[in-house]
Amino acid sequence: MKNYVEDKNIIEQILNLKEGLGDELIILTHHYQRNEIVDIGHFRGDSFELSRKAAADKNARFIVFCGVHFMAESADILSQPHQTVQIPEKGAGCPMADMADIANVESAWEDVTSIVGMGTITPIVYMNSDANIKAFCGRNGGVVCTSSNAHTAFHWGFDQREKIFFFPDQHLGQNTGIQMGLQPEEMIVWDPKKRLGGNTQENIEKAKVFLWDGYCHVHTRFRVEHVLKMREKYPDAKIVVHPECSNEVVELADATGSTSFIVKYVDNAPSGSTIIIGTEINLINRLSIENPDKTVLELCYSLCPNMFKINLRNLLWTLENIGNSNVINVPKEIKSEAKMALDRMLALAP
Repeated sequence: MKNYVEDKNIIEQILNLKEGLGDELIILTHHYQRNEIVDIGHFRGDSFELSRKAAADKNARFIVFCGVHFMAESADILSQPHQTVQIPEKGAGCPMADMADIANVESAWEDVTSIVGMGTITPIVYMNSDANIKAFCGRNGGVVCTSSNAHTAFHWGFDQREKIFFFPDQHLGQNTGIQMGLQPEEMIVWDPKKRLGGNTQENIEKAKVFLWDGYCHVHTRFRVEHVLKMREKYPDAKIVVHPECSNEVVELADATGSTSFIVKYVDNAPSGSTIIIGTEINLINRLSIENPDKTVLELCYSLCPNMFKINLRNLLWTLENIGNSNVINVPKEIKSEAKMALDRMLALAP
């Protein structure tokens, strides 16, 4: 009861500050945020939708991003000179983004281009990466993608050059390549801890896609046995999973797509449907509440601890210190090159 009263008081304070700031403030909330955060925000969506919002809003002075650090960085890269981007908790990082640091990426790029030639590879970087990697992609003629438009980005990449270097999520890259009709042997994983990424020169020459050895802890938690167990328990259910899941899980699912795809899938399902979802638990719980005429279940419980670091208290503190606390400042030289890759993403059809 005490926590409920405290939270109610905090929500009232946040809403008063939000009202007072009016059009000067925009609060962006990712689908994986807890319900009380999403309810307070101006917009909710996946990283692609929120990037569009950040780029499109020209009036707000303050952008508060309720998500993880790389998302707030992207908002700062796309922001106007008069805008300040803040995140309620700077410690809300992303382990997968940390798997691709700039030194290892540049070393891998040198290894590959020394074998196949500098003008043969398009770098494509997943949104789940830090600003340095986006800048690397920008200056090397590449593009950023999200799980919403990875397929479009791959087509664009192959239109530019004959090969793609995709990082940091090998599973999204592999699932996108398979969806496009690429064979498994045409895609090789690059392990930065091994010489030539653990590959032979012959394999590198033959490969069409290089997949960085990175992954999402939330989505690799889902396994084949979870799908088989739920199929047995709910034979009439539909199973939909995120493309950051392993290909073995994706192949067994009825559908796969981004968080926005999953939201639309559930919304459009017939009344009385049972939908089993393989993604972050906060989104699943919200979909269950918002679709009372359907049974919405998790494939298994999987929480993003970094998304969960955003809470009512640090959001209130951010708004009380608007423009001053937890400000995201991407260095100018990185910002300009990263913006090239993000602008190319926004220019692509979704």
